[in-house]
Amino acid sequence: MTFRRWLVTVLLACTAPAWAQTTTVYRCPGPPVLYTDQLSPREAQDRGCRTIESAPVTVMQTKPRPVPAPAGAAPGASAQRSGEGRVDPADQRARDADARRILEAELRKEQERLAAMKLEFNNGQPERQGNERNYQRYLDRVDEMRTAIQRKEGDVEAIRRELSRLPP
Repeated sequence: MTFRRWLVTVLLACTAPAWAQTTTVYRCPGPPVLYTDQLSPREAQDRGCRTIESAPVTVMQTKPRPVPAPAGAAPGASAQRSGEGRVDPADQRARDADARRILEAELRKEQERLAAMKLEFNNGQPERQGNERNYQRYLDRVDEMRTAIQRKEGDVEAIRRELSRLPP
């Protein structure tokens, strides 16, 4: 009986390497870098992957972060009930009023900047500066001023659109 056990043990030891799974792990480039053993050699070559030889690959499982409970919530109350997370109507009106006030101040400031830019532009005929002896420099500055004015007009229109979206 001991000879049989010894023989079985020797046979198992000899065949164990054949049982070992011979998978090739590939490292594929790109954001994010991918380590996989699910590719065929042809697919790995097409993707530009390299084989990983005798390098251990560690797979880490991550747990989702727990969502903290609101400050006023009772301990142990993890499920949100309908109505939680809503803002009090009075608070929302105050926020809307603040947003309107800020946007109106920004609109006034942008309109003043636009008026100053148009005044300096002088209907396409701004005064030449001392460093503009070359007429092309002058024309380049006039083009830059024109595009800056168009950009500023777009900014003013965007602020007006935002104001129109707020409740009165």
